[in-house]
Formats: sequence, C-alpha cells, structure tokens
Amino acid sequence: MCGIVGAVAERDVVPVLIEGLRRLEYRGYDSAGVAVLNGTGTIKRLRTVGKVRKLQDALDAEPAHGHLGIAHTRWATHGVPSERNAHPHISRDGIAIVHNGIIENHEELRDELKRLGYEFSSETDTEVIAHRIHYHHKVTGDLFKAVRATVAELEGAYALAVISQDEPDRIVFARQGCPVVVGLGEGENFVASDVAALLPVTRRFIVLEEGDVGEIHRQSIRILDRDGTTVKRNEWVSEQSADAADKGAFPHYMLKEIHEQPRAVANTLEERVAGGKLLEAAFGPAAQAVFAKTEAVRIVACGTSFHAATVAKYFIEQICRLPCWVEIASEYRYRNPVVPKNTLFVSVSQSGETADTLAALRIAKQSGYLSQLAICNVPESSLVRESELVMLTRAGPEIGVASTKAFTTQLAALDMLVIALAKFHSADAERERGLVHRLLGIPSLIESALQLDGTIRELAKRFAEKRHALFLGRGAMHPIAMEGALKLKEISYIHAEAYAAGELKHGPLALVDEDMPVIAVAPNNDLLEKLKSNLQEVRARGGQLYVFADPESGIESSEGVTVIHMPRHVSYFQAPAVYSVPLQLLAYHCAILKGTDVDQPRNLAKSVTVE
Repeated sequence: MCGIVGAVAERDVVPVLIEGLRRLEYRGYDSAGVAVLNGTGTIKRLRTVGKVRKLQDALDAEPAHGHLGIAHTRWATHGVPSERNAHPHISRDGIAIVHNGIIENHEELRDELKRLGYEFSSETDTEVIAHRIHYHHKVTGDLFKAVRATVAELEGAYALAVISQDEPDRIVFARQGCPVVVGLGEGENFVASDVAALLPVTRRFIVLEEGDVGEIHRQSIRILDRDGTTVKRNEWVSEQSADAADKGAFPHYMLKEIHEQPRAVANTLEERVAGGKLLEAAFGPAAQAVFAKTEAVRIVACGTSFHAATVAKYFIEQICRLPCWVEIASEYRYRNPVVPKNTLFVSVSQSGETADTLAALRIAKQSGYLSQLAICNVPESSLVRESELVMLTRAGPEIGVASTKAFTTQLAALDMLVIALAKFHSADAERERGLVHRLLGIPSLIESALQLDGTIRELAKRFAEKRHALFLGRGAMHPIAMEGALKLKEISYIHAEAYAAGELKHGPLALVDEDMPVIAVAPNNDLLEKLKSNLQEVRARGGQLYVFADPESGIESSEGVTVIHMPRHVSYFQAPAVYSVPLQLLAYHCAILKGTDVDQPRNLAKSVTVE
C-alpha cells in the first residue's frame, strides 16, 4: 500500500501521475515513485523517500516524459522505507509494477524465483510479483496473460498496475481485496486506487470487482472476471469535485474538516428525516422488513469508527431495548462467534475499504445474520457494494489522517439507526419525534462548540510539554473520552489513555499527579453526580483537571480545576457528537504547538487496506 495512479494518453502523463499522487497523500505513505515509457522504448523510473514534493524535485532535476506510466505512494509493510523498497519495481526486460496489499505466500514464490535465477534488489513482496509476471511473460509473450497467470498464484490482497516496455500502449491491472477504479477519458484512460486521484482529469469511473483483471488503452478498456469471462462493469459519474479536497483558507486539512462538521452532519441527515419522522427506507428497500425482525445487533469497526459504534451500543440498548455487541474487526474476524437468531450485522468504516472490516463483513455473510448494514462515507466502496443495507454518511472527502467529520457523521448515521430500530421495538410516534428533533439540533450545537476554538487554543499551551494525559467519561461519553485520547496521541504524539471514570480506583489513580493533565467530559446527564465524585478523587491526589462541562452542571473553575463551558441544553442523545468537537480542537492545537505533521502523522495511513 498505499496509493496507485496510472495513465495512458496522447499527452505527457507525468503531470497527471504526480497530481494524482498528491491527491492520495492523505492516505499516509513513506516513499513515492513513478515509471514512464519515455519515447525511447525504455522505462524511466524515479523513486524517492519522503513526500511527493521530493519526487517532484527529482523530476525537476532529471525530467521524465511519456504517454504511458504508473506511479505509487508506499506505506511500508515489507522492508523499511527506502528507495530500493519504493515502488515501482522493475523486472527483466522492462516490466514495471506498482502494488497495494500484502502477498502472504511471497516467501515461497521468492524462493522459487531465486532457483530460477532471478535476483532481488528489495525486501518487498511486490518485487516477487514483478519477477513472476516476467516469468510468465516469457512463456505467453503477452502482458495481460502473464498478469492473469501471476495473480492466480498469489495468496493475499492486491491491487496491481503493470506496464511493459515491449507493449507501450496499455496498462494491465488487477484487484483482489484492495480497491481499483478505472477513469474514463476522451482518447485517454486512467487507473487508480482511489477516485480522488483522478478527479482533475475525469469524473467517469468504473469500479473493479473482486478477482477482476483488465487493461486500458487510449481508446478502449477490457475487463475479465475471476472466471476469465469478458465483462462490462457499470460506469458511473462521481459527484465529487476536483477541488473538494483543497484546504481553502485553513492552514491544515484537519482544521478545515473540524469546521466542516455542522454542514457534514446536516448532509448526513438531509432527506432522511422529515415531519418529525425517520425515513427508514434511506437504509435501503429491505430496511423496514429487516428492522422489524431485528432482535439483536452486532457492530464491527476499527479505530475511530469503533468509538462511534461503542456510543451506538449504549443507545441501542437504552432506547431500543435490544442487545448489542461492538467488536474490533481485527479481533472479530479470527473468532467463531455465536450469532443469535435475527441479529443485524453492522459494519462502520470511513473508506469502506478497511481490510479487517471488509473481512468481517464477508465472514458475516456466511454466518447466519439477518442482514448486513454498512455505514460508510464512500458510495463506490467495497463495503457498500457488498452489504444489503447502506447508510452513506455524506461527509465528503476527509484528507486528514486523524478522522473528525467522518466520526461525527458516523455518530449521526448510527443515531438514525437507533431511531429506526426503536420505531419497531420500543418507541411510539411521540418519542420518535423527540429523538428526531434532538438529532436535527446537532449541527447548530456543533457550530456553537466551534466557537470555543480560541479558548482551546490558549488551553493547549498547558498541554504542549506534557508527556501523558488521562481522559475520563461515563456512559456514552466514555467512548468520546476514548476518541479524545486517540486524537491527542495520533497527531501530537502525547501518550494518552481513556477510562470510564468509575474505574479510577481500579488502577488509573496511581498515575495521577500534578504533571498529568486529566480531561473530563461532563454533560448534564444522569451520571453527572457520579462523575463529580470521580473528579474529586483526582483533585484529592493533586491532579490537574480540565473539564468540558454543561453550564448547568454545577462544576466551576477553582484551584487545579479549569472548566470549559459547553453549549447549553445539550441532551444525552446529542452530547457525544457535540462534546467530541472541543477534544478534536485540543488535539489539533497541541499538535501545532509541538510542530508535528497534523494532516499526515508519522507511521499512520488514512485507509488501512491491508491486515
């Protein structure tokens, strides 16, 4: 992994490839490279460690031009970040390849290729694929056939784009477990791992299915399914604009995306609630029948999406009176869970290509669940296409690796699921209207929370030199504390932990001293008095408290206690989304003060498309 771009055109494709890589930077990477057929019958390759701008500097110093080429941003999985491990990789006789994914049987194939006389210059599993394609190309004399023969031998996940200097008019590509899209132009065609890479050159796309192998020429495309049958995949037009991922007047994508949340959440709700009612058909044609039969819910997700799912667990059990389990996808996929009768399986993912979540969905489809619901931000993603029911969050492109608007829109989508299930199991029309009213009030409350930006910027100065922080919450606010801790550690590299506040006496109090800030989220809910007692335990040990509190909570600033007053009249149903916003801002301003890379924190990728 992490990003692929390819182009065949009458014009010079190098600017297209480099711009495509820039638009994939949000996914996270450690090196970049490009390979083009430069008109002399040979492949010109340049690779650099670091950002795409370094690759551009290398191209400025050593120009490359051509009508056909492939490019890649890599996030290390096999072999350290280095030029020799960067993509594209080249085998004998000028076969070049870029690859997302992980090949699980690469060592076995490497050993066989070494016995056949192939030499390796990298530690990557990708170079194994390049040499294997060359091996089959010698037999078949055709790049397309060689790629098909090679992928039949691979175990694992891959998205491939391959060129050969002997066949200078086509790019061959393949997909198994990692996304690939074809971009359609006039007299030119493109391939990429993400629609965003190609928006400056086309809005017409084809999404490959699992097991597809295909090729693009300037004037044509061809796709074969896993059985070798020529297929015509549906063409669709992306609604994303080419400038949707620009920072605008903001210094960082993350800050822009934090401030986009009122509009993003409103977009999530638009056309799905009306007249005080939830339109459950928004989940899909079968939604009413599925929700009426649902007797339990299991939600599977990773990272930030797991925190959103955990909030939903509280509401599904409290409001809908249905049992709910929330599981980390990477753990769920290796269990053999019991599936109670009429259990709805819900998967939550920003990208819809998260490898562990996709694997969990595919297992669930064979495990006797009532149905599968995907909550996702990307309509053309695998998760969406493989689920029976779908709720798109409509957050728009999220470039910052640390998720913000994707999280709050997931909360909104899960809130709609709560209302939909309650409608069939526990709520009358009046209660539904009340929940819908609260839901529709979230965007304006988030707008009010954003007004705290200046206050939190000043507050962050007290955190910048700290090495540790503790976040506390109770009930549905515990996962919001978890999300706050995750944001702080992701982008500021301050070690942060989150606990249910009632767990303090069971260990975390041992960490509390005057050098460890303790951040608490304190809406005015049924657990407020319990939380106050927990906060007193912190103060008694000399801890420095920073409390995001309802103005009517009765918590006031005093020695060792700093209170940040949140918007008034935030209900328990609205509080998770609203209280997450100042925690995002706190993490952002701490990261700015520490001088870290806010949008692309070290060692992290935006979309984790391998296990």
